[in-house]
Amino acid sequence: MPEPVPIVTRFAPSPNGPLHLGHALSAIVAYDLARAGGGRFLLRIEDIDGPRSRPELADEFRRDLEWLGLEWDEVPAQSTRLGSYAAAAEALKARGLLYPCICTRKQIEAAGAIAGSDGLIYPGTCKHTPPESARGAAWRLDAAAALAATGAINWEDDLAGTIPIDLTQLGDVVLVRKDLPASYHLAVTLDDAADSVTLVTRGADLFAATHVHRTLQELLGLPVPRWHHHALLTDDTGQKLAKRRGSPALAERRLANEDGRMLAEQLRLQHLRLGT
Repeated sequence: MPEPVPIVTRFAPSPNGPLHLGHALSAIVAYDLARAGGGRFLLRIEDIDGPRSRPELADEFRRDLEWLGLEWDEVPAQSTRLGSYAAAAEALKARGLLYPCICTRKQIEAAGAIAGSDGLIYPGTCKHTPPESARGAAWRLDAAAALAATGAINWEDDLAGTIPIDLTQLGDVVLVRKDLPASYHLAVTLDDAADSVTLVTRGADLFAATHVHRTLQELLGLPVPRWHHHALLTDDTGQKLAKRRGSPALAERRLANEDGRMLAEQLRLQHLRLGT
């Protein structure tokens, strides 16, 4: 019988704001699943968010993880991988799977875009824009062309089982942003392949995005991991914890001399109560 593939998980925060309890839970889930399977837990800094990326926060993240009692292997940050993003984008363009888009969010809203599971579904306004008009444009994945190229494919989630690919709730997502070398979708898919991640653990809010990532893996000939989308921590109003809503920072609790390992155990118990 073939040897089992070792579990490799990762925690990949963006240094555009401090970590909060939701991040701590995601890191702990990834760490515990890797350790339970005798595998590796990786830290990857996703630092290509332009001026919003603050290098000093990466050091704060490392202190936070250490405070929680986690150990990790660190892999190269996204800013070292721009060439791989550009090469993948060019390969997809050469196959006619991307098209340039110059629409603003306001224009997309005015065009009657409907809400999908990951924001507004792009109505295809620029779908027939010639490539020579692409200066200053974002590049979108042509979902219909992508599905024609891949055929029927699935992805596997530890909690939800086998999921058939369905891009209708996401539409033609951006893969190369106007202001950045790659969108989250393209960068994270390539990074997970480069880092040999075998189990992608993340919050349930990113469940729909996995349809895009699995599609890109098929188009680019990348290895296919499993996924584990855990339930989210919420605040008193029922909203998920988020940097943009000012959720309390782990660093504040760490600097107040709270016991990080005790907090990690409390989060593990809360995770069990959430059923994931």
